[in-house]
Amino acid sequence: MKEITKQKLNEVNGGINITGTFISSLVRGIDIIMDLGRSLGSAFRRAKDRSLCSY
Repeated sequence: MKEITKQKLNEVNGGINITGTFISSLVRGIDIIMDLGRSLGSAFRRAKDRSLCSY
């Protein structure tokens, strides 16, 4: 098995790879949070106005 020299280890670069899949997942997560906020806001407004549905 070959050993990597210290010089070669110092030359190793890392980073983040932003792909279309990552961006799509991020946008989907933001959409879910926005929908949740709208739902909660509507529920609070309906409760405040006492316009709740009776079963």
